[in-house]
Amino acid sequence: MTDSSVDLGRRSFLRGKARTAPDAIRPPWSRADLFTSLCTRCGSCAGACPETILRPGDGGFPEVDFSRGECSFCGACAEACPEPVFAITAEGTRDGSAASYSRPWSHVAAVADTCLSAQRVFCRSCGEACPESAIRFALARGGVAQALVDASSCTGCGACVSACPSNSITMKPGGDRLA
Repeated sequence: MTDSSVDLGRRSFLRGKARTAPDAIRPPWSRADLFTSLCTRCGSCAGACPETILRPGDGGFPEVDFSRGECSFCGACAEACPEPVFAITAEGTRDGSAASYSRPWSHVAAVADTCLSAQRVFCRSCGEACPESAIRFALARGGVAQALVDASSCTGCGACVSACPSNSITMKPGGDRLA
């Protein structure tokens, strides 16, 4: 097996580790179907990320670590990459004001049962951190509002992940409906 065709699931199996962690989230606009075959693991994307949320993951391939912060979707990782790993397209100018980029990925936030509001503890950290106001709180029996994610508004930036005091928010693939 060559370096360009690493099967990360098989690697975990051969190391005797059960696959309990979710699949790695690759940088925005990266081509998931060809990522491990095109990426040379040079680290250019991680070095260019102003938010410093890209880090080397399993096999040295870059992955997003939302515990470090949120993705601003600036496109610096895609611009720094010397390989055809990214499929970013822009309409308009790239000066930041008039550019409209294609959707970076289909990930959306998901709130687990370990959420403090599900345990009847008042907490709205994720909702306050969400720049898109995609996390809202619905009143529930007992008086503590429950966190709800509006998947159509969620950009998958991950701002809510690091803001959650109970580590109850993860990013899940949202499917093609967000593309």
